[in-house]
Amino acid sequence: MKYTQLGRTGLKVSRLVLGTMNFGPQTDETTSHGILDAALDAGLNFVDTANVYGWGENKGRTEEIIGTWFAQGGGRREKTVLATKVYGSMSREAETWPNEDRLSALNIRRAIDASLKRLGTDYIDLYQFHHIDRRTPFEEIWQAVDVLIQQGKVLYAGSSNFPGYKIAQANETAARRGMAGLVSEQCLYNLYERRAEMEVIPAAQEYGLGVIPWSPLHGGLLGGVLKKETEGKRRTEGRAAEALADPTVRAKFQAYEDLLDKHGLEPGEVGLAWLLTRPGVTGPIVGPRTVEQLESALRALELELSDEVLTALDEIFPGLGPSPEAFAW
Repeated sequence: MKYTQLGRTGLKVSRLVLGTMNFGPQTDETTSHGILDAALDAGLNFVDTANVYGWGENKGRTEEIIGTWFAQGGGRREKTVLATKVYGSMSREAETWPNEDRLSALNIRRAIDASLKRLGTDYIDLYQFHHIDRRTPFEEIWQAVDVLIQQGKVLYAGSSNFPGYKIAQANETAARRGMAGLVSEQCLYNLYERRAEMEVIPAAQEYGLGVIPWSPLHGGLLGGVLKKETEGKRRTEGRAAEALADPTVRAKFQAYEDLLDKHGLEPGEVGLAWLLTRPGVTGPIVGPRTVEQLESALRALELELSDEVLTALDEIFPGLGPSPEAFAW
């Protein structure tokens, strides 16, 4: 396993992050535990979840599965850098009761205690804001986080789905309070979806945040979806089907798969390996439903992409360019 520092912190994390969103909804507890064990055996120490995972009537279920895994002992908790998130409503009622979501000091206080109970631990390594809260000032948010740090319940704070200007606002406010501020940003970023390169990633680099890309294969589109579709191994649906309905987009993914077939490379592994070459990226989040999918993701760590392949990938999926030059002089 390869490791790196999480942003400007002294925390050392694996260059792949184990995403757990499938644990519960698509992967049962026994299989989920098997994936967690296999990840730890491979040296993958960074595990990401969120309080809302499990979804619907089962919100919180994913954290519970991780908690029962920790309860097996064997140093599982001690070896794991644990990240979870707060923002979404945990209410199972038809309508959210006031103060049961977002980033008010009250909801943060309630949410952390509920997550700790489900996870069976007394602290979270990385507590992430799952979305921006336009109603709550950062002064209030940081006051709540400062209390959690003083109580020993949280070590570091991170963001998810933040635009660049909110990363700046958050960290400037934290600096005025003498706090470390955000140390990571979890954003949508992959070969096909590169808008984060314009503002989010530059802001993260400027403030010393580690970048943790989610959906690194863009919902499976970068995992060889066209070949799987042709072979009858996968039925394209949802966001993938919508994207491929556009002939121009479909042609891009066909060119991508043809390029990698020419070089004898696996699309899914290349999608992850490409992210590992990107400036500022700590490690992409992989969300395996089986141990076999995890093993495939791990192979990306050993994959060295040639300059020829990297150049060709940029030609197929060009970035938008730096800001402001991409839209100004």
